[in-house]
Parts: sequence; structure tokens; C-alpha cells
Amino acid sequence: MTTPVYDTSKPALVTGATGFLAGWIAKDLLDQGFTVHAAVRDPNNRSKTEHLQKLADASTGTIRFFKADLMQDGSYDAAMQGCGVVFHTASPFTSDFKDPQKELVDPAVNGTRTVLEAANRTDSVTRVVLTSSCAAIYGDAVDTGRAPRGMIDESVWNETSSLTHNAYSLSKTLAEKAAWDMAKAQDRWKLVVINPALITGPSLGAAPTSEVFSLMKQLTEGAMKAGVPHIELGAVDVRDVAQAHIRAAFIEDANGRNIVFNSAMSFLEIGKIINAKWPNLPTPTRQMPKWLIWLVGPMVNSAFSRKWVSANVGHPWRGDNSKAVRELGLSYMPMETSLHDMIQNMMDQNLIKS
Repeated sequence: MTTPVYDTSKPALVTGATGFLAGWIAKDLLDQGFTVHAAVRDPNNRSKTEHLQKLADASTGTIRFFKADLMQDGSYDAAMQGCGVVFHTASPFTSDFKDPQKELVDPAVNGTRTVLEAANRTDSVTRVVLTSSCAAIYGDAVDTGRAPRGMIDESVWNETSSLTHNAYSLSKTLAEKAAWDMAKAQDRWKLVVINPALITGPSLGAAPTSEVFSLMKQLTEGAMKAGVPHIELGAVDVRDVAQAHIRAAFIEDANGRNIVFNSAMSFLEIGKIINAKWPNLPTPTRQMPKWLIWLVGPMVNSAFSRKWVSANVGHPWRGDNSKAVRELGLSYMPMETSLHDMIQNMMDQNLIKS
């Protein structure tokens, strides 16, 4: 049975509610008539919360804002009070960091524990939907081909990332493992995990902070005009990922991990899709040879270590998304639509010069 059954009698909590994905989850809940408890760092910062209030005003649902801090024990108790479902989306996604343990791993792992400890104290909670990532399943593109079936599926865990290599992926892996450990230690609430690939699409809020917007700026403002490395990623629209979360929460038999992506795409393919609609944008039109990336990459960007280049450039990305399609009833919008909507949205916010 893949039809969601919505019980709007209890509020639903969304952590990190001002985030890129969280905004669309909140919108879907509001459109179904839920009371959304939005956990944010500063409820009084209207520049961060105004778009969510407008969504509530235009829907049949209502929204309440709560101050919460991932690193502060007990700070989610008030926001979770009376909620039936918890959507835990809050986790840092950035490549700009100095201390990976402090800036990525600790907030992801300890933040997950903070939220789930609150769920353990809140009798009304019956389900937790965790936003994990395909990064918790693999570390480098070469890992996808080395998976048991020649592609990643929900049975695979990332075993190659570390504090010095793909630290973000390590943070997502450790956070998800911590969540499963806590879920197995109790029997009142059920954990369902969504593992999306690279999330694209339009933002509901101004000044989105997800790293994918930085990538799109580089692709469209000439930083990669000379050429891009042959890197493939799984990609999916944010609205489809939000729907995956909603279905994970309200389909009774939803379970376990769920890989969510539409298709594998290279940087060059993304650039060509954008260029077809906006030929004036200086998007990349060719791929740079791997040997050149290997040679100069570390000098251009410390993230492009020679180990990283060897394990990611030129390797196909392979994944199996059939579980979420089958059990959550997901269908995916074309990636052309997602990318066009994203770039137009960024232009409308003056994040990209048209």
C-alpha cells in the first residue's frame, strides 16, 4: 500500500525548517492542513522565517516557530510537544570548513542524538523521518561500481570516508548510524530514512545556503567555462525529495533506508541543459582531461586532492532507486524541469546574472 494516510490531529515537527529541503516539506504539510512546528535557530529573524509564514497563510495549515539548537540538550523538547511525526532535516552541508570534526561531524551526529533523545522523551511521537544522504552509502564515485551488484542500494554503507577525505560524507554516515542505534534501543517510534542524491530545484526562501547553489553559480558564471571534470552524481528535484519524506511519514509500511534520485548526471550534462535554455550564460561546453585535473586540482581547490580526483573523476555513478519507487510510490519530474526552475529561481533572486 503506497497511499499516504494523513492524520492532521497532531502537529508535525520540522527541524532546520528554514533550510532548502525543509521548506518544501513544511509546504507539503501545510497544504495537507497540518500544524507545523518549525524548529529554527532564531524565531525572531523574519528574514529567515517570513517565507514559511506566507506559505502557512496561503494554506489550510498553521505554523508555529520554536527556538532550537542542535548542540543543546533538551532544546527540542518544547517544539516536539504533542507532535506525532518528526522530520529531522537539520545538518550542515558545506565544503567550506576548517575543522571537519567541529563544523561537520559534531553538529550532524550530536544534533541527531539531541533530536532523537527528545523523541524518546515525547510520548506522542510515533515516527521519525531522517534526512540522510547517498553520502552515507558511498564516499567516492568509484565506490558505486564496487558495490555488490555494481551499483549502490540500501544495503550498502559508506566505508571509505574520513575526516581528511570526504568529511561531509563521513558526517552523514555517522549521523545515520547513530540514528539507527537509537531507534533500535526503543520500540515506541519508528525510524524511516531518506537517502537523497544531489538535490536541485528552486528554493522557497531567499538566500539559500545549500552547497548546491554555490555549484550552480560556478557552472553559470564562468568559473568552469574552460571545462569541467568528468564527474557524475545522482540528481533529484527538491520537490520529489520532500514528497519522499511525506510518504515516508504517512505510508504505514514505509521502512528502512530509501535511496532517492532521478538519474545520474555529469557536470557537463547539467551545463548543457542550462545552456540550451540560456545560451548567453557562460556554462561549460567541454570536459577537462583527468590527467590535468589530477595535476592542477590540488592547487586550485584543496578539496580536489589527488586521491579524490583518482576516485571520482571519470568513474560512472550507479545507483538503484527502485525501493523508494516501489514502496513509497515515488515518481520523478524531469531533471531539465528541475534545473530550469532552479536557475530561473536564482535569477529572480539576483543570485545569477542573466
